[in-house]
Amino acid sequence: VAEESRLKQAVFKALRRDIKAHIVWLQKRLKSTDDDLHEAIKASPVWKANYDLLREVSGVGNVLALSLLAMVPELGKVNRKQVAALVGVAPFNCDSGLYKGRRRIWGGRAEVRSVLYMAVLSSKSHNPVIERFYNHLLAAGKTKKVALVACMRKLLTILNAMVRDQKHFAEMA
Repeated sequence: VAEESRLKQAVFKALRRDIKAHIVWLQKRLKSTDDDLHEAIKASPVWKANYDLLREVSGVGNVLALSLLAMVPELGKVNRKQVAALVGVAPFNCDSGLYKGRRRIWGGRAEVRSVLYMAVLSSKSHNPVIERFYNHLLAAGKTKKVALVACMRKLLTILNAMVRDQKHFAEMA
């Protein structure tokens, strides 16, 4: 995306040619990396089983499943609070003395958190469990962003439990 933006602003033909060549190279590398990840998953029975479990959930696509397997190796081995903190969707308080501040999320693995956010945007329309939870939070007066973050945590908790127990989504809901 950044290179395509640079391409739109490039004035010189030589620069445009170089940027186009770089975009083609990046696309090939992306495809190659994606193929390598799929080969690694096929080679490991554990990763294959976990990948298939994750992909069963509506709203969990290829990107989220691969991201969780690659960047959160603790998935299924830690409890719900720990996995939420690892990804950075656990609410932390900002209290001091008698002052009770707002709860905020911070820390964790930002790359996974951003992929999880995009998955929840899809899940709130296509996954009945997340959709119900999201609408419940909105009805309770939560802002949309707070409700989305809570849905991120809920989806992550569901996925963690599925991998831990090796149960299908239909059995969990």
